[in-house]
Amino acid sequence: MKKIFLSILTTLLLSSGFAQHQFTATIRDKATKEPLIGATAILVGTTNGATSNVNGVVILNDIPEGKQIIAFSYVGYASRVDTLYFPLADKTYDVLLESEAEEMEEVIVRATRSSRTIADIPTRIEAISGEELEEKGNMKPGDIRMLLNESTGIQTQQTSATSYNSSIRIQGLDGKYTQILKDGLPLYAGFSGGLSLLQIVPLDLQQVEVIKGASSTLYGGGAIAGLVNLVSKVPEEERELNFMVNGTSALGLDLSGFYGQKFGKTGTTVFASYNVGSPYDPADIGLTAIPKFNRYTINPKLFWYPTDKTTLHIGFNSTVEDRTGGAIDYIEQGNTNLYFEENSTNRFSTQLAADHQLNDLLWIHFKNSVSYYDRKIEIPSYEFSGIQLSSFNELSLNYKKQNVEWIGGLNLWTDEFSQNGVAPAQAVDYNYITAGVFIQNTWNVSEQLIVETGLRGDYQNEYGFFALPRISGLYKFSPRLSVRLGGGLGYKSPTVFTEDAEKIQFRNVLPLNAAATNAEESSGGNLDFNFKTPLGDHFTFSINSLLFYTRIDNPLVLVPTTNGFYEYRQPAGFIDTKGLETNIKLTYDDFKLFVGYTLADVNEHYNGAVTQYPLVARHRLNNVLVYEKEEKLKIGLEAYYFSPQQLSDGSTGKPYWICGLMTEKLWEHFSIFLNFENFLDTRQSRFDTIYTGSVANPVFRDIYAPVDGFVINGGLKLKL
Repeated sequence: MKKIFLSILTTLLLSSGFAQHQFTATIRDKATKEPLIGATAILVGTTNGATSNVNGVVILNDIPEGKQIIAFSYVGYASRVDTLYFPLADKTYDVLLESEAEEMEEVIVRATRSSRTIADIPTRIEAISGEELEEKGNMKPGDIRMLLNESTGIQTQQTSATSYNSSIRIQGLDGKYTQILKDGLPLYAGFSGGLSLLQIVPLDLQQVEVIKGASSTLYGGGAIAGLVNLVSKVPEEERELNFMVNGTSALGLDLSGFYGQKFGKTGTTVFASYNVGSPYDPADIGLTAIPKFNRYTINPKLFWYPTDKTTLHIGFNSTVEDRTGGAIDYIEQGNTNLYFEENSTNRFSTQLAADHQLNDLLWIHFKNSVSYYDRKIEIPSYEFSGIQLSSFNELSLNYKKQNVEWIGGLNLWTDEFSQNGVAPAQAVDYNYITAGVFIQNTWNVSEQLIVETGLRGDYQNEYGFFALPRISGLYKFSPRLSVRLGGGLGYKSPTVFTEDAEKIQFRNVLPLNAAATNAEESSGGNLDFNFKTPLGDHFTFSINSLLFYTRIDNPLVLVPTTNGFYEYRQPAGFIDTKGLETNIKLTYDDFKLFVGYTLADVNEHYNGAVTQYPLVARHRLNNVLVYEKEEKLKIGLEAYYFSPQQLSDGSTGKPYWICGLMTEKLWEHFSIFLNFENFLDTRQSRFDTIYTGSVANPVFRDIYAPVDGFVINGGLKLKL
């Protein structure tokens, strides 16, 4: 009997042992199919687990027979739980985990006309969207200066000490070399670019796309330093109704509202804003740091979807503003013996776009804009005014297969300026017509390599033909590491509307002699590296470093003549900019730390001599620490450093820090925000002068630091 019992027990133990199974799986990234090293597989309800090797292979032993649940996880990826029945019929088992990539990587960008995510575009593009766009919009709801100025490699340059006029510099180059687009349409060029940063309200923007480096191949002349594409919101099935009220300690007020909704085959968006400012003089020197202004903006759009394959929309933009800076006593008491600067602007434009899918592989696109811009600048004893009328038309085809995409098209750009009140021989008029043809190709050579090439040919009626090739490539070493390399050519049709002329309100600026002037031409390239990785269960780390170089030949320089006038000349030589941009992001649960550094070495090489380009901070630091409780609370602390800048009079400016604090409390349908901008009260008037002479007849120096100082703003946002 004892022998029988031992035999049965032995049989049961052996059977139990034979019922234990081995499980082998390969864990990969779902998008790239790259093996994930160190991923975890755990038999749920037990301590039986293992991690994957360098090939992504994980092995679990001693799996009981029958129904079992195995959980797979990897930091930075969505977890996966599989129910399996042992023994398995298939001995090979693949597990694909989906990356919880940063939101920025999933943003669809349009600046290259190819609707791809940032992660899959060889051309280096930066996008400001979503919560980041809202947060920056809170700090300066009335315009987009701060939204752009807080990005590495971008600096907004104030061109008027009293009226706040500003331009945008990318990688240290003058604002005339940056092309600003609205939904791919060049609405802010030439004369109409002078106040553009102050007259664009961000509430109706879906995202902002920035390409740095020569980009004329994409949209034609003007994008030597880069381009900024402002992408408007479109109607969705769910209604969007937003309002914002913002007030400042500098006695400014911003009221804006946006409505968008889709109704079956139609849709609409309407944006309207009213922005008003009072004369503000924190330095108590008798001159405005913030001018008096009133601005009205309205942008309605109508969308039509006649079929599932066709979309049409038509829109109208209108901005009317009166802006007066200068002596406080002139503005408040009408003392005409003092300095003043008055700007009156009327900006009207139309937009028309149509998109149609011809078949599964081919799309056709058409877009058109007509823009009317009327501006008058008045200072004591002088007035400059004129009308700019421009139009843009583009017809393009998009052919897209699984691994290749072709885009080709034609465009026609007209730009005419007529100065008021002067003889034709003295007017700075021009009438430019540019016809272009372009083609670009994006090719997924493999899962790791994507190459984008492009070629544009432009014929400009005054300056002839320009061939503009470009090429860029993206190589993904792994889901965590990628590198981009690209370059191209660019050009700029000369006009008198530059930062230097804007500073003197175009007074005594002589007309260009087109026959004796060459277009400015550029060449350049950039190389950047992207790396991101989890650091344990709570930390994530990412870094992007960009090396850039751009050279501009035939630079147009404004110089004084012996008789008190100013004329544009093209000295023998060139301008070049080279440097480095680095962005680091570190997250820990609800905290995010952003650190950015820009090195910009910009020089003029004229007649054998090399001099530093004025008004460029060689070193810049951007530091932002954000605490965010999802949909409940946001707190951000900012600190920005600017190194000494070379000034146009030969002197050197002082280094400075700008610090700010942003707070926002959120509820389901509304939020309140309170911001302390520049709370160290950094002002150029505190450590340097902004003018010489008297308030009645000031001679202004370069503005290289803030003039408005510490300003508190706060308000309310409604989402209904």
